Amino acid sequence: MTIPRLRAVFLGTPAFAVPSLRALLTAGEVLAVVTQPDKPKGRGRRTVPPPVAVFARERGLRVLQPAKLRSPEVLETLRELAPDIIVTVAYGKIIPKEILELAPRGSINVHPSLLPKYRGASPIHAVLRDGQRETGVTIMYQSMELDAGDIILQRTVPIDLNDTAQTLEEKLAAAGADALVEALRLIAGGRAPRIPQDPSQATYVGKLSKEDGRIDWSRPAARLVDFIRAMNPWPSAYTWHRGQLLKIWKADVVPRAGAPGTVVEVRRGQGFVVGTGDGGLLVLEVQPEGRRRMSADEYARGARLQIGELLGML
Repeated sequence: MTIPRLRAVFLGTPAFAVPSLRALLTAGEVLAVVTQPDKPKGRGRRTVPPPVAVFARERGLRVLQPAKLRSPEVLETLRELAPDIIVTVAYGKIIPKEILELAPRGSINVHPSLLPKYRGASPIHAVLRDGQRETGVTIMYQSMELDAGDIILQRTVPIDLNDTAQTLEEKLAAAGADALVEALRLIAGGRAPRIPQDPSQATYVGKLSKEDGRIDWSRPAARLVDFIRAMNPWPSAYTWHRGQLLKIWKADVVPRAGAPGTVVEVRRGQGFVVGTGDGGLLVLEVQPEGRRRMSADEYARGARLQIGELLGML
């Protein structure tokens, strides 16, 4: 039996969504791409389009960038397109009910966690922060409750000990694109399951702010290593040294005791060790305020770091 190619409207914004849009082009017909408006970025505050808009225009796709999804003009445009299905991947705003109910085959979403765990805005950061060794992607039907829709399928993704939020996001974006193609085939063939989520197992993670990257030296060293990986590249794990912000990009655990936040050892050629709530944190790569990333050894030598100095105090 020939499986029909579904006609889809795609909603997505960041780089994470691009692999799914690319995959959708092979598995269906993309009628239009809805993404968020261009925004100012960087020190120069130059207005730039989101990654999905850039990719879509390169492929000659119709791009819509409404300030508000709820506007009558947006809804009318989508109705005129008459999609079979709506596909959402990290659009970044709540999708109105009128849009979710627009397509006869439903609205589906690619979410970067094994739902119902880690519902919400920052599942990739949270799974690393919590020291998990496995995560995955979920393709689900969308509902008005946050990430609570019926599951179509899931795929697990192992977490490497060197993964950061950036590298894990790339893995999950690729896995999500593959899973999306499979889910679309199931839907087009009328074979897609609807597996209800168990709400008693749900956990939630909110949107991160810059403050969330501040290091709490009272936590165990092993958890701080996970935390540093989770905050890389944004909002970045940071502390304070001599009144200036110091980002920490890479660290390891060593069996060394010391008061939390206190430099207990300077290791030439490696970096420096800071006391934590349990064990020592060997800092390997840092970035001083207003300067480039560098090895912790280079920083320690340049700053003439002394044993007994306290980190974390303004």
